[in-house]
Amino acid sequence: MSTVIAVLNQKGGSGKTTIATNLAHSLQRDNTTVLLVDSDPQGSTRDWNEANGGNIIPVVGLDRETLAKDLQAISHGYDWIVIDGAPQIAKLSAAAVKAADLVLIPVQPSPYDIWACADLVDIIAARREVTNGKPKAVFVISRAIKNTKLSTEISNALEDYNLPVLKAGTTQRVAYPTTASEGLTVFNDPNSDAAKEIDALKNEVREVLKHGA
Repeated sequence: MSTVIAVLNQKGGSGKTTIATNLAHSLQRDNTTVLLVDSDPQGSTRDWNEANGGNIIPVVGLDRETLAKDLQAISHGYDWIVIDGAPQIAKLSAAAVKAADLVLIPVQPSPYDIWACADLVDIIAARREVTNGKPKAVFVISRAIKNTKLSTEISNALEDYNLPVLKAGTTQRVAYPTTASEGLTVFNDPNSDAAKEIDALKNEVREVLKHGA
């Protein structure tokens, strides 16, 4: 039985694809089998996969409202499925929430990103009401500028949504866009600070799935 992680935020540019591709690769490096699902019609993850010749992680495009059902047909044999969600399309977000065991919500340190989360949090809450609390959901601070007060303030502001904020997250590093443009991940250099950030995120995700946030 696959564990499904959906990386969702209906605001574009929140760092979903960066987190989805790098998290998937980090999980794969634990000697597990991972399928990366691009549910965004814009196909950023499919473009990334094409840039590396499909040599890192298997990627499929499923950008229909039947996502949860479609996943059941192809998920056999994978330990993990990571969904890169679609921005601004509520029905596709709802389909990904329906399929997920855990929803990661990347949020940049910006009030606009916080406000944009409201609809997605409502979708998650509605799903939980009919599924006895599934999926789990957490915020991930994305593209933070290190040692700034703003990142702390964002964490406090997110508390209004009554969802946990992970301690691990990503910061603004050149390694993320540079490796993405080449169809790679930050594990091109496994000892880099960016790789350590992603591994910390993966470890915390594992703990949330195991014990709760």
